[in-house]
Amino acid sequence: MIDPFGRHVSYLRVSVTDRCDLRCVYCMGEDMHFLPKADILSLEELERLCTAFVRKGVRRIRLTGGEPLVRRNIMSLIGNLGQLVKDGTLDELTLTTNATQLAKHADGLAQAGVRRINISLDSLDPQRFQAITRWGRLDQVLDGIMAAKSAGLAVKINTVALKDGNEDEHDHLVEWCGEHGFDITFIETMPMGEVHADRTEQYLPLSLVRQRLEQRWTLDDIDYRTGGPARYVKVAETGRRIGFITPMTHNFCESCNRVRVTCTGTLFMCLGQEDAADLRAPLRASEGDGLLDTAIDEAISRKPKGHDFIIDRNAHPAVSRHMSVTGG
Repeated sequence: MIDPFGRHVSYLRVSVTDRCDLRCVYCMGEDMHFLPKADILSLEELERLCTAFVRKGVRRIRLTGGEPLVRRNIMSLIGNLGQLVKDGTLDELTLTTNATQLAKHADGLAQAGVRRINISLDSLDPQRFQAITRWGRLDQVLDGIMAAKSAGLAVKINTVALKDGNEDEHDHLVEWCGEHGFDITFIETMPMGEVHADRTEQYLPLSLVRQRLEQRWTLDDIDYRTGGPARYVKVAETGRRIGFITPMTHNFCESCNRVRVTCTGTLFMCLGQEDAADLRAPLRASEGDGLLDTAIDEAISRKPKGHDFIIDRNAHPAVSRHMSVTGG
């Protein structure tokens, strides 16, 4: 699949549910109204959709949510998609998770063919972690992280940089990840969805985060890519990597190889644009994949050059949908 700007679309992010067992302050409102179950694609439909994209050249699939591991029977989908990795049809199947359910699923993920996972972790302080996630327990998440490590999964920590929220912990997080053999990626908060907070009070540019980290750590730019938008450095003192995802200060659109499908079968060609294509209707209209293939091709032909995120005290969210709907 080649978009209008010559970029090869080879990476699919699939939200398997909009539901989550946490309510992170930069992601959701506390009182969320989730989609009716009738609107959600079945696991069989999600598998068929993923397989259609693989036929068209997708080589990497990331399952997201909400929290993907709260979806009932999700391991059956992961096992079936993992078979595509085992037979060489798919290069990689990965997962983004908050780790609350990971202690009971880590071994199954490894057996299914998942080799690495991204875990959201914004603080190592129990009280602060609970404040950021509203409902979360740090000990439960750390147990899940260590279960993933024991299962042989490569762990990358994702940390949203929050002004006055966790900025005094970034140095400690880098140190902790170095001790446990984890990479870490810092992410700028993005103006998506109404979260009942002033985003100018949350936003922290990663240029400042890096500048502060360099006061202690030796950070060397490296040409390392995972298929996602992060730009990486290597920490000389620990040997681990730090990624920086900067949709606000330096967007990553010129090399975008990704599209996102929601749990309702809506295809977003860009995280930061509202244009979308309904894949659920053609998926359910026929047992064959002709209509589905046509809908995908037409959508890719509309993939935009990039997003136009801006955070301003008087600005509304750049897009109205929450990150949990699209898949972070």
